[in-house]
Amino acid sequence: MEESTHHEESLKKVSGLYKDWFLDYASYVILDRAIPSIFDGFKPVQRRIMHSMRELEDGRYNKVANVVGNTMKYHPHGDASITDAMVQLGQKELLIDTQGNWGNIYTGDSAAAARYIEARLTPFALDVVFNPKTTQWTKSYDGRNNEPIDLPVKFPLLLAQGVEGIGVGLSTKIMPHNFNELITASILHLKGKKFELFPDFLTEGMLDVTNYNDGKRGGKIRARARITQKDKHTLTITELPFSKNTGDLIDSIIKANERGKIKIKKIEDNTSDLVEINIHLHPDVSPDKTIDALYAFTDCEVPISPNACVIVGDKPMFLSVSDILKHNTDHTVSLLKKELEIELHELQENWHFSSLERIFIENRIYHDIEEVKSWEDVIKTIDEGLKPHTKHLLRAVTEEDILRLTEIRIKRISRFDLDKFKENIIALEGKIEQVKHHLANLIAYAIDYYTNIQKKYGKGKERKTELRIFDTIDASKVAVANEKFYVNWEEGFIGTSLKKDEFLFDCSDIDDIITFQKDGTMKVVKVEGKTFIGKNIVHVAIWKKNDKRTVYNSIYREGREGPYYMKRFSVTGVTRNTDYKLASDKKGSEMLYFSANPNGEAEVVSVLLKPNARVRKNKIDIDFSEIAIKGRDSKGNLVTKYAVKKVDLKEEGVSTLAPRKIWFDDSVRRLNADGRGTLLGSFKGDDRILTINSQGEAKLVSFDLMNRFDDEYLILEKWKPEQAITCIYFDGEKDKYFVKRFLLEATPNIQSFFNNENPKSFLEFVTTEVGAIAELVFPKIKDKQKDPETVDLDEFITVKGIKAIGNQLTKDKVKNINITIPEPPEIIEEEPEMEETSDEDLDDDGGTIGSLFDEENN
Repeated sequence: MEESTHHEESLKKVSGLYKDWFLDYASYVILDRAIPSIFDGFKPVQRRIMHSMRELEDGRYNKVANVVGNTMKYHPHGDASITDAMVQLGQKELLIDTQGNWGNIYTGDSAAAARYIEARLTPFALDVVFNPKTTQWTKSYDGRNNEPIDLPVKFPLLLAQGVEGIGVGLSTKIMPHNFNELITASILHLKGKKFELFPDFLTEGMLDVTNYNDGKRGGKIRARARITQKDKHTLTITELPFSKNTGDLIDSIIKANERGKIKIKKIEDNTSDLVEINIHLHPDVSPDKTIDALYAFTDCEVPISPNACVIVGDKPMFLSVSDILKHNTDHTVSLLKKELEIELHELQENWHFSSLERIFIENRIYHDIEEVKSWEDVIKTIDEGLKPHTKHLLRAVTEEDILRLTEIRIKRISRFDLDKFKENIIALEGKIEQVKHHLANLIAYAIDYYTNIQKKYGKGKERKTELRIFDTIDASKVAVANEKFYVNWEEGFIGTSLKKDEFLFDCSDIDDIITFQKDGTMKVVKVEGKTFIGKNIVHVAIWKKNDKRTVYNSIYREGREGPYYMKRFSVTGVTRNTDYKLASDKKGSEMLYFSANPNGEAEVVSVLLKPNARVRKNKIDIDFSEIAIKGRDSKGNLVTKYAVKKVDLKEEGVSTLAPRKIWFDDSVRRLNADGRGTLLGSFKGDDRILTINSQGEAKLVSFDLMNRFDDEYLILEKWKPEQAITCIYFDGEKDKYFVKRFLLEATPNIQSFFNNENPKSFLEFVTTEVGAIAELVFPKIKDKQKDPETVDLDEFITVKGIKAIGNQLTKDKVKNINITIPEPPEIIEEEPEMEETSDEDLDDDGGTIGSLFDEENN
């Protein structure tokens, strides 16, 4: 019994040991390795590196290997880990002035060996990171050296540099922010005003911070590379998304191409000091669609989840970016206060001793000790001699003060200049008053401190990453058709593996396929190798969610001997792998006629009836344009109660859909049909959008919602072919202004309307409106001022060809040109007919997330 009890107790002790050991290990990793301090923004190894560099600082570069070796005396980090940490600090271009090959943040190339590269502290680091007088110290691991607990950093360094770290059970991921914006936010906080902070990356790129959530856990941002169209068949990546280098990007693009998600010809990496990745496309590939596909299927767009975890008072805490900045700013104020208090004490001590020295020399107290023999009597004699003159001093005279007086050299006494002493004391009093004023107005002093830091070091640290709202890319719309799709009509199979059967079309592996059967059953399925649909398939096609432009026309029989109905409907949303009865649930129902119309076409068909004594007319012509487009569940219109022999196509149809209203959303630089942004107008058929940029280049593009408009345009509107374009441009070669009016040709090519090759040439003004008036203002020449002239541009020149030079606007020098354009009349466009639907929305899991809208049967 006693042996059993002893055994249980020993087990408990071992269990307790494991628990304590794990807690000790977790605390060590979190506090001493992975998570930064909120006060100085450094992890322990970074702090030791900075302290070591300050210790070695002499204005010259030090070998990184020497810094690493010196750092190891404070803690036995491995030399490789110290080197890696130092290189990361150096690549952030804020605290360390680097020399040699420190790697490349664009290409991901590693730095040279520590013995080859050199470093020293930047002036910014020397200004804001160190102050031995306000630093709290602790013993190093072996007790031989002192190291800082926290460096007295007077700047939100943690947010400026950003940090990543993985501890035991938690991690941190704080994004880097812009130097100048952090200072502005600190000043706003000191003034009691609100501020917002968003990340900024050295790799530039674009960033959507809609869900940043102030950097707290649960937030999310999206970073994108900047992709531009170099020419018709070449795309260029010039900026990278955060956390990715050119190697990562190229690998992801190659993999997407191999998987068939995108289609590229070849890729070239010309990156050196600037990023340049050229992506060459095949002639039949759309550049706009490829850009979207790169964002959808490669690392050209990356989601990032911030997680601001920091050490506050020996405990990890999850804070927001705003909270961290407030902590840093308040801590900076406390450090500035401490520095001022130390400075005030030093000035007062200096004033105190200078006053004692003046009393000692001016009143010749040093003569009183000439005959004194013992040291104790010397101290006593000086003390007695000072007493009548020390009532105005800030504190009592101490023995230490008297000892300093005895150390004054005879040479200094002999050269004593009362006026200089007075000037020195007055200067000290002025400095004391100034420091007291700063302490009394500490917030204003802190604001001035931040302002001076920005003036000294803010130049060249402007925002690099563009903030903008990204459009949500539908992957199914931009995926390359990388699969060939087949059908076996007789056996009822469809898929990509039926290569012996009939080929239908190319599709992507993430498309949805819609099928219709002769009994009126509709089903939507994913692209797979082989899928059984059912016998008597009549139609197979790629299906797009929310497609209201594709309209299906059908004539069906209800049951085996029921009446015949006709209907028009669109399919905007369904649940995958679900059978929908579009004809009737009655057994024996059958579709006699079916057509799928991509733009709402309505044909004319002839219905031939079986011979019947009751029927006078055996042939009925049906025009589908006379039938309203309704929901897929509607019964439709009655055709006949009598038996139908067959249905024949009589006449091809034209679109019955109203023109499509298109808007331009400037925040995402994309077109939409959802009413977001500026209405461009109603579009149909071959309608085009006109864009004109500041280089004098006009381009006509389709109103396809997949088109991109990432560039800045002076004009972006619906093109009216008969409407002339009016422009004023300056010809750099002739040093004159010209006016021209012209019409564009209906071509997709870029059309330049003035010679912009001369660097002095520029586009002054361009419009598609009529009635533009130009007021010419002239400079004063030899005290003579010419009155302004007014020019009606429509009357000044007739419409000519796009290649015409135009008419010279004036022979005189022009100071500036003021343009006025009359308000155009408001155009009220007709509302398109609403299309009734009876659909359910489809989510990615095949679940129904919509609601059913029933139609009345006709």
